[in-house]
Amino acid sequence: MTTRGQDIAAVIKRQIQEFGGAVSMVDVGVVTEVGDGIARIHGLSGVRYTELLQFPGDVIGMAMNLEEDSVSSVILGDDSLIKEGDEVRSTGRIAEVPVGNALIGRVVDGLGRPIDGKGPVRTDRTRPVERVAPNVVARQSVNVPVQTGIKSVDAMIPIGRGQRELIIGDRSTGKSAIALDTIVNQKGGDLICIYVAIGQRVGKVAQTVATLEQYGAMEHTIVVAANASDPVALQYMAPYTGCSMGEEFLEAGKDALIIYDDLSKHAWAYRQLSLLLRRPPGREAYPGDIFYLHSRLLERAARLDQEHGGGSLTALPIIETLAGDVSAYIPTNVISITDGQIYLETDLFNAGIRPAVNAGLSVSRVGGAAQRRAMRRVAGRMRLDLAQFRELSTFAQFGTADLDAATRSQLERGQRITEVLKQPQFQPLSLEQQVAVLYAVVNGHLDDVPISRVQAFEAAFHTHMERAHPQILQKIASTFDIDADNEKALVEAINNFKKTFSAS
Repeated sequence: MTTRGQDIAAVIKRQIQEFGGAVSMVDVGVVTEVGDGIARIHGLSGVRYTELLQFPGDVIGMAMNLEEDSVSSVILGDDSLIKEGDEVRSTGRIAEVPVGNALIGRVVDGLGRPIDGKGPVRTDRTRPVERVAPNVVARQSVNVPVQTGIKSVDAMIPIGRGQRELIIGDRSTGKSAIALDTIVNQKGGDLICIYVAIGQRVGKVAQTVATLEQYGAMEHTIVVAANASDPVALQYMAPYTGCSMGEEFLEAGKDALIIYDDLSKHAWAYRQLSLLLRRPPGREAYPGDIFYLHSRLLERAARLDQEHGGGSLTALPIIETLAGDVSAYIPTNVISITDGQIYLETDLFNAGIRPAVNAGLSVSRVGGAAQRRAMRRVAGRMRLDLAQFRELSTFAQFGTADLDAATRSQLERGQRITEVLKQPQFQPLSLEQQVAVLYAVVNGHLDDVPISRVQAFEAAFHTHMERAHPQILQKIASTFDIDADNEKALVEAINNFKKTFSAS
């Protein structure tokens, strides 16, 4: 009987062991606490960082804190469907999102799920949201421009393919307008655009999508929207999701542009997430890795060499400042990561100078390498001249009676350049149009045009050039340069137009 009892005990032990092997604590955990979009789970000792977890009710979570006896997960959905004691299973999949051409023209959430009511995204390709940036050996120098169609940007702060150019300024100074104009200007080109909206109102995102559709820009654009009403985890994920979609085009040898609107709200979302996960707060309650949050995102923008396909991913992150304080914590972090910044000034915006680009504080560390030769020849000194004019005008406002002729001439030229650089939203100009009008104002051909008539002059001048001298514009567009003969023809065209414009 003893022997028989031992045999039965051995069989039961073996069955228990086999049962435990099928469902072990490596694969399954139990929710011990849930709330504010965070679940704490006992077990899951084999889970990996950013691995997707399956909660009851088809709710997905993502492992963030891997502690000794427990795992903290952010919930990528409705946390009201989860309660203490629920069983959680690991999926074995690191967080990943769908990628590919099928996403172009679609609006998706922070996990790449469609939210535009146009049905599922028909793609079988996915990419992890977190990836190591391309190393230096795989990159090549940035020397092909991203034409924004905005005169003040293309002339003074050129953006190259593969560059990271920060757009920074206070609230309501036109930061998103520059980004959207850049997207609109790519219509008919070879640049695929990704617009990531972080923490914005649903109505504003819908308005942005409607505007892009109105101008035909959704044909080459993906919109990733993590709205203010979405869980904070989706707002944290959205930029990485958009970046993974852009990297698919980068590694396929294509050119892509990604806009993060904006990374200030992304930092706020990560701060909220980190405090809920009980990570220790540091300066301004941000966690210690807040710099790494954005550096590992923006470093993924690159231009690969021909051996690796020659594709590019250009990043235009947006940062919102408070009262123009560019030395605050998050702005200085992102400034140190990027290759320059376009600084938009509230005073200029309120004065009617739009886009409100501050020529003195804005810079592109790629510089003329990302400009076409025609633009470089025309606008070489314009940024410096405009910055000097704005400094000079500050002193000149106290009275112009004592100014010498040279100073008065510099002031008047600066005023005309300022008028030419004003540009309505959603009216981008081609390279040849920009070069023609900037050549006219920089070389003094507008010095005798009244300042109040400069914008009317420009509008009529563009029409005149397209109708009467299309060959001049076509030659600039095809050669990206102005040779001596074309320059002579352009001067004659300007002088002939001035006679008719003055007569009218």
